[in-house]
Amino acid sequence: MIHVGLTHFLVISIVLFALGLYAVITRKNAVMVLMGIELILNSANINFIAFSKFGNFGLQGQLIALFVIILAAAEAAVALAIVLNIYKTVANINVDEIDSLKD
Repeated sequence: MIHVGLTHFLVISIVLFALGLYAVITRKNAVMVLMGIELILNSANINFIAFSKFGNFGLQGQLIALFVIILAAAEAAVALAIVLNIYKTVANINVDEIDSLKD
């Protein structure tokens, strides 16, 4: 039987963080960039929960993870509202081509 330890959680967190960072750096679509940011926040949540369980921190890690989930929901709502407003104005959501807000 396999015992799931702290290293397993950290490896999953590293993989999620790397995928999120790759999505933020390489994608041109604003929605895909937002999805990458969500992956990065979820990897941080996994770290908080893992260290809360294995590090004798009590409920502090779980409370911080809950706060990050609430923050991610608010970030997604505000960011999607901004993306929809940009799409209405420019008719494009590619990050490279949105420079009309400078004017």
